[in-house]
Amino acid sequence: MAKTMPAILIAGTHSGVGKTTVAMALMAAFARRCAVAPFKVGPDYIDPSHHTAICGRASRNLDTFMMGEERVRETFARAAADADICVIEGAMGLYDGMGSSDVASAAHVARVLGLPVILVVDVKGVSRSAAAIVKGYCDFDERINVAGVILNKVGSPRHGDMVRTAIQQELPVPVVGEIPKSSRIELPSRHLGLYMAHEGYRKDYVTELESLAEDHLDIAAIRDIAQQTRDTGYAAADGGSSVGGVGFGDEDDGDGNGDGGGSTRHDITIGVARDPAFCFYYRDLIDSLKRDANLVFWSPLADDLPEADGFYFGGGYPELYVGELSARSKTRKEIRDAAADGVPIYGECGGMIYLCESLIDLDGNAYPMAGVLPAETAMTNRLQALGYTDATVSGNPVVPRGRIRGHEFHYSETNCAPDARFAYRMNRGKGISGGMDGLLEYATLGSYMHAPPSFDVSRFIESCRRHVR
Repeated sequence: MAKTMPAILIAGTHSGVGKTTVAMALMAAFARRCAVAPFKVGPDYIDPSHHTAICGRASRNLDTFMMGEERVRETFARAAADADICVIEGAMGLYDGMGSSDVASAAHVARVLGLPVILVVDVKGVSRSAAAIVKGYCDFDERINVAGVILNKVGSPRHGDMVRTAIQQELPVPVVGEIPKSSRIELPSRHLGLYMAHEGYRKDYVTELESLAEDHLDIAAIRDIAQQTRDTGYAAADGGSSVGGVGFGDEDDGDGNGDGGGSTRHDITIGVARDPAFCFYYRDLIDSLKRDANLVFWSPLADDLPEADGFYFGGGYPELYVGELSARSKTRKEIRDAAADGVPIYGECGGMIYLCESLIDLDGNAYPMAGVLPAETAMTNRLQALGYTDATVSGNPVVPRGRIRGHEFHYSETNCAPDARFAYRMNRGKGISGGMDGLLEYATLGSYMHAPPSFDVSRFIESCRRHVR
């Protein structure tokens, strides 16, 4: 029987307001009490890695631009099916979407799924004005249920009393948390965002997050707010499971299929590069591959190329491990030979960079890479591309013809051979060169564009089967 899932979306007035900390703190607190299904609004690999570590089950992305509203509903319903509560972390400010629209905003996702919103407000340096800020967010779009407020960077108990009283005098929205400025938890970051959860830079941060929630948030009131989720037709069906995540070995049942057990063996095998250099993968995309292929997870940093009918190199941080990757000349040659033999290979961003001929670091040192794609990449100090992408796709062995939406985010430039061939003509975004992306060689495709969680893997699967024959 279908059920409407208790859920809350944690949004902020703007980026940097503390919503990631609040969302993860609530996940940690609820995870001690019940089964929590975590989600992240927008394109993001890093925050979901922390969600997964905290909740013990895969965090899913919800993006109305890349996936479309119906696929967002389907993903949410499927992942929420066996949970007791869902916690969704927003992106940027509540109403910040593409351009001046709300498309792909946290508000858009809240509207599509009927989610109550808890707004995180930075109250440093304000008192009664905080009520005006909250009122503006409550009134801006009557379709959005701002059902609670959490105050961050509260200067003192007296300051908290002033802000809370001002809000309560003007609005019916409850204040369900007050976090002192002294309670700020630092999560170290670098050029692409926070460190990934698997990197283990902080062993105690989950305990600190849980303590923050227990000490400064009204857990019972927030749980009550979660019951306000409206039925918008996506109600979660009983059954199914989202336990497990794309980590490092946490979903391998020992048979090399990496499926957590119970999966049907398939007629093709796809090798997925997964280690600290290649760690950006959407769980929904991995699940799509697993429906039609056996997956073997392996490390270009440590392993020889496994036997497989196709290979997938996700994004990540090859620039941080360029020396180690380059030193593994046997692995690089095996990849090059497999590509020349027509094995289908797909690389995204960092994966694409590794498949090129060389990578030049910030000091000007050039390191040989796999040498499949006719191009070389140079790292830069400046951000080269950031945002959503849309491309028209021509014939290739990986992506079906038509249109593909995704996103790009990188600090590098790739220079291609004059006769380089491309599969993507960019309608939105930068791509590799001259409005083109999707560099082609043999049956290999590499792009700066990251495919969406809802990526259609049928063409890739078909190409792998053809190569087997």
